[in-house]
Amino acid sequence: MNKELIETKNAPEALGPYSQGIVSNGFIFLSGQIGIDPASGKLVEGGVSEQTRQIFSNIQNVLSETGNILDDIVKVTVFLKDMDNFSVVNSIYSEYFTKPYPARSAVQAAKLPLDVDIEIEAIASK
Repeated sequence: MNKELIETKNAPEALGPYSQGIVSNGFIFLSGQIGIDPASGKLVEGGVSEQTRQIFSNIQNVLSETGNILDDIVKVTVFLKDMDNFSVVNSIYSEYFTKPYPARSAVQAAKLPLDVDIEIEAIASK
């Protein structure tokens, strides 16, 4: 199996035994991102809206290391602390993607890293 590591200082560094992303077999697999500002290393202030926007910035920054953009994403998984925030996240999500939209799943998670409101992972086509 062919695996190529993706790393960038423009997104939060991995805090455990995982990679920001891996390129394999024509796809880019991105680890879950939370709303950490890579410049400060801290969670952005505010709630789910601010965290969601930071997450998409982080995702774009990881993708740019491979010469890709958000439009190359084919699958997104959204993990929400509270499913009542789905409409807020959905509205922001629609600012970042155009038709044809990526396939997507959204689930409520009992607990997320650093007790954040949202985490998003994605798969893109190389």
